Amino acid sequence: MSGITLNRRKIILTAASAAAGLILPPGGIALAQAASAASSTAQGGTASANVGYYHLRVGDISATVLSDGLIGGPPQIYASNAPEAELEEVLRQAFLPTDHMTLNLNTLLIETHGRRILLEAGAGQTMGPLGGRIFDNLAAIGLRPDDIDIVVISHTHPDHVGNLRAADGSKAFPRATVFAPRADWDFFMRNEPDLSYMPVPEDFRRHFAAAIRQSLEPVINDIELYEAGTEIVPGLTTLPALGHTPGMANFLVHSGNDQLLLTADLAYHPIVNIDHSWLPGPDRDKETALASRRRIFDMAAADRLPVLGFHFPFPGLGRMLKTDTGYAWVPANWQF
Repeated sequence: MSGITLNRRKIILTAASAAAGLILPPGGIALAQAASAASSTAQGGTASANVGYYHLRVGDISATVLSDGLIGGPPQIYASNAPEAELEEVLRQAFLPTDHMTLNLNTLLIETHGRRILLEAGAGQTMGPLGGRIFDNLAAIGLRPDDIDIVVISHTHPDHVGNLRAADGSKAFPRATVFAPRADWDFFMRNEPDLSYMPVPEDFRRHFAAAIRQSLEPVINDIELYEAGTEIVPGLTTLPALGHTPGMANFLVHSGNDQLLLTADLAYHPIVNIDHSWLPGPDRDKETALASRRRIFDMAAADRLPVLGFHFPFPGLGRMLKTDTGYAWVPANWQF
């Protein structure tokens, strides 16, 4: 089995351009969104020439992966306990840069019971200039932000809530009811969060916390808070996946005998958090996060569930394979 796992690591075809992993200073979200839109128009859309959406079905539920673009940072952040030399060699074997790890932003739009539900809002430019593509990709499939009825957030980090705020400070999805985990809201919004656990400079932490508050400000008066384990609507159940944040949830989309598991930030990249079991540095409680990761990965492997990884190479779909030493990621074949 170890030989199979090694081959899996070597054949992952994951080559993406690097993305800046910087958070804009407070007040910069709206300006960056406007600048990004202007830049895209000026370039004639060439910056997003490749497809940024992917259709699939989960039983009777129509679903579309919508890319919000890219973020990223030093690989050691996402594999905090990896020996430096071993991490570099693993990245080289996967044909990935050794100085920067690119992460995708894969949101999911589902249509069920006459409602359009967006799972994760995406980053906007809260964590670098290459986010905020979700609106172009919505337009590409014939939809506008006011066509979205519900937005469900797995946790309130900026790359999951950044697009909730429009460039003018209003709601980016004006008709949508926004659901967020209660424990995350209490930690990040009701108090000044202690982010000392994050392996980043203090200035980055301040901007991170400010980006969360600024992104959520437009929905602060009508946010719907949920406990992990809640069924948001028929066919969409939340699963406790605590540790990365106090309240992070995973999503299970289900219809008939078909299911799709969304793992949020249980893993950042298959190479470092699945094929290898290195721990993500941004996990607030690493032991609890590790227990959540094992429990949900075991379920995914045992039940052979299709999985969507929020940060995995687009479109982020595949399955979890149980191995003698842990897990391996098996990307899904592209469906036309």
